[in-house]
Amino acid sequence: MDTPERDSLPRKRSLRKKFGARNYDENLMDELIEKHLGGAFKKKKQTKEDLEKETETEAMIAISLGFPIDALLEEEIRAGVVRQLGGKEQNDYIVVRNHILARWRSNVEVWLSKGQIKETVSNEYEHLISAAYDFLLYNGYINFGVLLPLTSPMPELTNEGSVIIVGAGLAGLSAAKQLMSFGFKVIVLEGRNRPGGRVYTQKMGKKGQFAAVDLGGSVITGIHANPLGVLARQLSIPLHKVRDNCPLYKPDGAPVDKGIDSNIELIHNKLLDKVMELRKIMGGFANDISLGSVLERLRQLYGVARSTEERQLLDWHLANLEYANAGCLSDLSATFWDQDDPYEMGGDHCFLAGGNWRLIKALCEGVPIFYGKTVNTIRYGHDGIAVIVGEQVFEADMVLCTVPLGVLKKRTIRFEPELPGRKLAAIERMGFGLLNKVAMVFPHVFWGEDLDTFGCLSEHSNKRGEFFLFYGNHTVSGGAALIALVAGEAAQMFENSDPSMLLHRVLSVLRGIYNPKGVDVPDPIQTICTRWGW
Repeated sequence: MDTPERDSLPRKRSLRKKFGARNYDENLMDELIEKHLGGAFKKKKQTKEDLEKETETEAMIAISLGFPIDALLEEEIRAGVVRQLGGKEQNDYIVVRNHILARWRSNVEVWLSKGQIKETVSNEYEHLISAAYDFLLYNGYINFGVLLPLTSPMPELTNEGSVIIVGAGLAGLSAAKQLMSFGFKVIVLEGRNRPGGRVYTQKMGKKGQFAAVDLGGSVITGIHANPLGVLARQLSIPLHKVRDNCPLYKPDGAPVDKGIDSNIELIHNKLLDKVMELRKIMGGFANDISLGSVLERLRQLYGVARSTEERQLLDWHLANLEYANAGCLSDLSATFWDQDDPYEMGGDHCFLAGGNWRLIKALCEGVPIFYGKTVNTIRYGHDGIAVIVGEQVFEADMVLCTVPLGVLKKRTIRFEPELPGRKLAAIERMGFGLLNKVAMVFPHVFWGEDLDTFGCLSEHSNKRGEFFLFYGNHTVSGGAALIALVAGEAAQMFENSDPSMLLHRVLSVLRGIYNPKGVDVPDPIQTICTRWGW
């Protein structure tokens, strides 16, 4: 198997990116923002050269949001945004659509109206402005987040409809905020006594040494065009770029040789490339063939990663892949594991200052949420819906159920009438993964103020995901917080392990790395082991 030269190494350890199109960069917005200062720019009065440059920039922004460069989304086609597919009208629509996206992304703190777009685009495209604006607005590509006021300044969006949302996680809260901006009457029912779902920031430590630690979602993976990045901009919350340096250590605590590390990282990426090539040649794999089995067969075929250290290094990258996909490679489809790559968001991975709870708190403001309301039954029909919680009945015109897939699989909510067969089949077919953490707060930052991540190899493949990666959250948490990640098969075994034994193991790993350097690893002030599979 050919190995690229060393200077073609990926710049950092992150979720692997294979999408070839250019990614949106927030810096591209600078010029557009400057043009907006002092008043809206008149697109119809610009020179041809200016228009071409601006159109190209706006196309790059649209690409990052999942829009093809020279075609329509399937959703746009179904919505009938143009009278005839292909030709000049479609091309003009795409330019107008991209312009609207860029206009809102240049200032996400205010509602972008259709009238503002009409000020910057020639009147001859008015019908395309309406088609593109309405599609982007009602599909949540513009004017989302925590915009004030909650009710839209557009009279045509006045709505007397009522909606009950089941679940106060990110999906439910975002939907509530958006529906309220459209004029709907909304209430949210949440089974827990807190909002956020799997976004959960916990105050850890003791007086004078507290830290805000994310026990659930903690990293904004790719800041460019990310809706969570939009929320952070709207709230003026500082973001900390996860720095590239990620040293790896052997199971005995010794540092990994950088040359071997680079070579195995390239081999890992090459193996994934070979999976895609083979899949294309074969026209796809059988439904029961996993990504893990194909990777292992290719590893044996090419005779790579044969030494103990090389195999442990490859296992580390496979654990990182399991982390990125939140599931075991043995459970990931060799055909479909990367089907969402075209929608991958570019840019740096970031920590949010103060934890992701700040996003949840902002989304909750002004939204009527009822806690401790575990939904038993959802009845729906042409005359409206009824959501039953114990002996309480909540009625509305519509219901939006945002509970996790696991809840749907357990059938803890009864639907009357039963869900359509295609939805039941989809719920049955789909799987979901698991990621766990050991969150620790220490008396001081012993791992180094300039280090955000470091990793450790495992002796055994079935435990490759146990404490394979550490996040230092000291830059954003307000304290010496360190998080050990547990992915893949190890995350499943973690669920039933004694927390005291887990803490002993993770401290043994840390002391094996730092004690030989003359760095004392103190006992943590507080530790929490997550159980997200329960």
